[in-house]
Amino acid sequence: MPGQDVSTTCPYCGVGCGVIATPTGPDSALVRGDPAHPANFGRLCSKGSALGETLSLEGRLLAPRIAGREAGWDEALELVARRFAETIAEHGPDSVAFYVSGQLLTEDYYVANKLMKGWIGSANIDTNSRLCMASSVAGHRRAFGADTVPGTYEDLEEADLVVLVGSNLAWCHPVLMQRLLAAREARGTRIITVDPRRTNTAEAADLHLPLAPGSDVTLFNSLLREIAARGAQDDAYIAAHVSGAADAFAAAAAATPEETARVTGLTPAAIAAFHDMWIGTPRVVTVYSQGVNQASDGTDKVNAILNCHLATGRIGTPGAAPFSVTGQPNAMGGREVGGLANMLACHLDIENDAHRALMRGFWDSPRLPERPGLKAVDLFDACATGQIKALWVMCTNPAVSLPRADHVAEAIRSCDFVVVSDIVADTDTTRLADVLLPATGWGEKDGTVTNSERRISRQRAFLPAPGAARADWRIICDVAARMGFGAGFDYAGPAEIFREYAALSGLAARAGGDFDLSGLTGLDDWGYEALAPRHWPVPAAGPEGGRFFAEGGFFTPDRRGRMLPLTQRSSPNAVSADYPLLLNTGRVRDHWHTMTRTAKSARLSRHLAEPFVEIHPRDAAAAGLAHAALARIESPHGEMLARVRITDRTPPGLLFAPMHWTGEWSSRGRVDAVMAAETDPVSGQPELKRTAVRIAPLAPAWYGFAVTRHTPRPAGGYWARARTEQGWRLELAGTERPGDWEALARRTLGVPARAIAVSYVDAARGQARIAFLDPEGGISAAFYAAPSPVAVARDFVSAAFTDAGPATGDILAGRPGAGRVDPGPAVCACFNVGVNTITLAIEEQGLITVEQIGAALQAGTNCGSCKPELRALIAASGRGSVAAQ
Repeated sequence: MPGQDVSTTCPYCGVGCGVIATPTGPDSALVRGDPAHPANFGRLCSKGSALGETLSLEGRLLAPRIAGREAGWDEALELVARRFAETIAEHGPDSVAFYVSGQLLTEDYYVANKLMKGWIGSANIDTNSRLCMASSVAGHRRAFGADTVPGTYEDLEEADLVVLVGSNLAWCHPVLMQRLLAAREARGTRIITVDPRRTNTAEAADLHLPLAPGSDVTLFNSLLREIAARGAQDDAYIAAHVSGAADAFAAAAAATPEETARVTGLTPAAIAAFHDMWIGTPRVVTVYSQGVNQASDGTDKVNAILNCHLATGRIGTPGAAPFSVTGQPNAMGGREVGGLANMLACHLDIENDAHRALMRGFWDSPRLPERPGLKAVDLFDACATGQIKALWVMCTNPAVSLPRADHVAEAIRSCDFVVVSDIVADTDTTRLADVLLPATGWGEKDGTVTNSERRISRQRAFLPAPGAARADWRIICDVAARMGFGAGFDYAGPAEIFREYAALSGLAARAGGDFDLSGLTGLDDWGYEALAPRHWPVPAAGPEGGRFFAEGGFFTPDRRGRMLPLTQRSSPNAVSADYPLLLNTGRVRDHWHTMTRTAKSARLSRHLAEPFVEIHPRDAAAAGLAHAALARIESPHGEMLARVRITDRTPPGLLFAPMHWTGEWSSRGRVDAVMAAETDPVSGQPELKRTAVRIAPLAPAWYGFAVTRHTPRPAGGYWARARTEQGWRLELAGTERPGDWEALARRTLGVPARAIAVSYVDAARGQARIAFLDPEGGISAAFYAAPSPVAVARDFVSAAFTDAGPATGDILAGRPGAGRVDPGPAVCACFNVGVNTITLAIEEQGLITVEQIGAALQAGTNCGSCKPELRALIAASGRGSVAAQ
């Protein structure tokens, strides 16, 4: 019987959607959107909709491990505490480091920061949020004096124009995109997309500006120049609330129309249209994300956007604000508690004497660092050189996600003592650890998160902690106690941690800061359990939530905002004769980070099941690449292998590859092994959006595709694996043709000896098709090989393990026989609707709109991320012209 409904928060992106979970077993639950949550009002994206499919305990880390063997908690904690204490005693506090994550809850983050900065006395704690939001933090602090997000999600619905800069909102924040599209339907909101690629978001825009990579500062300087030329600046707002305007306008004067067109590659007409729309629309929101932040001049890009809003006073009023959207569920919470190496908790400054005194006095801590610690890239470089001798990684996978990932993996391997606390037993990073500590995951842990609009929501447990897993805050406090710091970490639970944090925020606010939760200091445990989503600030007295800066009130020493003089800087990641292309990275629609959660869901892998690289037809022809072939992408730092997707959605000279695949899911699909580690000099954020590379065909001796009920064991060559409903699917390639195809297939697919092989093999042509039959009935596995990419109906074959699976002859053919339908690759992951199903419905039912497809098949009726693909299918059918008439 289903258990009681529990209101909680989605663990994926920074939208912070409310979720209602209904337990159906010790490791399963039904999940639906929470209609009462103000972030999503019941909407969920494809990933959120599939959360119930990701809760199994398969692959979970369920007990501490020391040097690969299971151990008890006391032994593991004593070892961690002793090794950290000994390292500090011998080499000083800066010889140890924590690397943490936006997947931690605020309470976990708070005690980790407190232990490192307040008791160990080092600032060497940084977070994977450094990889996604650090430039936004730095830009906010330069302009506003604090890391303050001025607006709210409601501004997207009250704006007349929304500009999306470096943000594929339709795939990366789908629920916000649906709120925006609903606003356009209701009130005619116009949308501009600024992105080198023609993404699904760009497909929905009124104007797409495919600017040259890295030219954002020039584009927004040109806007600032035009604001001044038209007299569109708000002189009264500037005089009362802003400093630095004259210098900023003077610097922007260099961005003439001719210079802007030259640098950005945009046409003068497109630039003029952008200027007209932005300047002529007082209610304008400029949303930006990783395309802005992940750059060697990311902070300048942020400030170029903020300059335009400050110059016009379009900030902090309904429908007018710059808006940074975050990539992780608690990236904001981590920033608030001081999870970055250059900040203290509650937005206090580590280099401010008064702030340090306030913090140390409140914590009654023995020491506090006086300077920032090592930021992410530098932290792992310090591991490589031996400066960091003890490292604790919490809830993240840096051996995959940092640039120069091979170098980072080697740095972790060479560190004297490495601890990893995680929910997953086998990742690229856990394999490098001396000690593994099992943590609770989503559905099992209890605390708070903060979303992109400053809204704090509860994440509640609805499943029991499996095995010996413990909450992260508990693990950290247990280690602190064994290091002799127990008095500062004697918490009864997350509610007590939250109360302490809220009390500290009140002191920080009285010291002139923006962050204030003092109104929640008096929450008892029942009040904490029932805490509804709250929009900070929540002061003990005064208005709650709302917007910032409409009437000034910045957090600089003189309470004035700052406009900065900016010039376009060249990226150090420039192309050359040896590396003539730029590689861009990012997310795909249905996967998340390094896939430790989403890869458990079969339907989330149906849309895109393996690493790929997008390349423009011109560049593909020059490199000798064919569609669906395999390619090797190389830089001076490493290489990856990926499936070729030839498309004009990516401009000439630019490649795109997704960030998600790891050594667990693909042989050589780790894109960050290729990426350079150039960082922004202000924020320390690495430039993950561009690295100079070269690309060439892989030219394997054979290509393969396979499905299996058993645990696959691919080895050598190229492979990528993904879940199916009843097992696994694999893409394969090898450098040499095997002498025995059946033996290779059995070994790779984990097929037991008792399975009966039915095969077609043409050795001369290098072709093989083998079906393995279970003696007790049904298909056990199937294997296909050919000298070119294998042409089989993959989703049809992957369904072979259902009770009503196809006949053996159909399996060998790799396509459905008479009376059977191949649904094709998934277009709508929410309802598992394939491209062939949609195409057939368009033709047979005469469907001419996305809404008609939704009514017929449900596709596009949940998160809406697939709507651009549905429109493309209608257009390809020739029926789109009917709808337009």
